[in-house]
Amino acid sequence: MTADAGERLIILGVSESDAHAVANQLIAMHLREQGFTVINLGVCTPLSDFAAACDQYPHAEAVLIGSLNGHAYQDLAELPALRAAGRLRCPLVVGGNVSVGQDTTSEQRRRLLTLGIDHLLTDASQIVPLLDMLRSARDTHASPAHDARIC
Repeated sequence: MTADAGERLIILGVSESDAHAVANQLIAMHLREQGFTVINLGVCTPLSDFAAACDQYPHAEAVLIGSLNGHAYQDLAELPALRAAGRLRCPLVVGGNVSVGQDTTSEQRRRLLTLGIDHLLTDASQIVPLLDMLRSARDTHASPAHDARIC
């Protein structure tokens, strides 16, 4: 796939220990309907595969990782090493049920953000507005507000 100057490309997938495919497919469909090109890595995707996709598509606007089984922290544990190695340079957005149980505490959110996640979403309807905000911030060379990290 070659890059088009106006192309909005997103890398999408589900975390390594998670086989929940339906939400992944629905999000991919929604993003395509909104004009995005979606590289969908599917379910049970190791972080190294997301890093390889970023290498292959350096113009990607963001990496979106879903986690519905509650094991996001464990699945994303190698993120600090990948970031330190200069991999996964574009914004990393994680969403879904990111901790065991239905309530994600502020401590659990803080632990995830400390790994190097840029944005933690609680609802799929937040994806396109966040991507638009990130693009606008990038285009104006400004950084999005730190408070926007948890939506």
